[in-house]
Amino acid sequence: MDLEPKKFWNFIFEMGQLRNVRHEGWRLAGVEHPDMVAAHSLRAAQIGYVLACLEGYPDPNEICAVCVFHDMEESRTGDTHRVASRYVTANKPQAAAEQVEPLGEIGRRIYGLWETMDRKDTPAGIIAKDADYLEMAVMAKEYLERGHASVRDWLNNIAKALKTESAKRLMAELEETDSYEWWDGLKKLPR
Repeated sequence: MDLEPKKFWNFIFEMGQLRNVRHEGWRLAGVEHPDMVAAHSLRAAQIGYVLACLEGYPDPNEICAVCVFHDMEESRTGDTHRVASRYVTANKPQAAAEQVEPLGEIGRRIYGLWETMDRKDTPAGIIAKDADYLEMAVMAKEYLERGHASVRDWLNNIAKALKTESAKRLMAELEETDSYEWWDGLKKLPR
């Protein structure tokens, strides 16, 4: 496989723009400074790997990679929340295809990963979408605990949308877990 370094670096610099694109749907719930798409993709990939393992998927790395690239087109289209999507449409497949076209065969592979998220009839697509949903649920939980009561709808809707048994189990436990609980007992005073 061959790759022109300049085209690779241009792609990487464009992917870096995802650090500047905010998840706009949270603004509807009153979150002034919502998370960035890049942060969402990272945590979705982490969740995706674990969810794939729990579901017995033979290649958890594939699900992780799908989640890493699943919102890549948003560096060009921005993030459009569901209300705005009723009125404004973006040609996301075209944007994603044009992003990776300069990368040749590697770009075609990345596009295939990107497409997987929408394949609701394949195990990989179902697991990846559940990981995407679970990450949004985690973010909703964090915002809820920070006082944004209107994000409760996200948690309720996501719980109904999940397909895998593992994701449903994890979602049920998320409801009972405090987002600050992870560091409880780690902070020790020096003697």
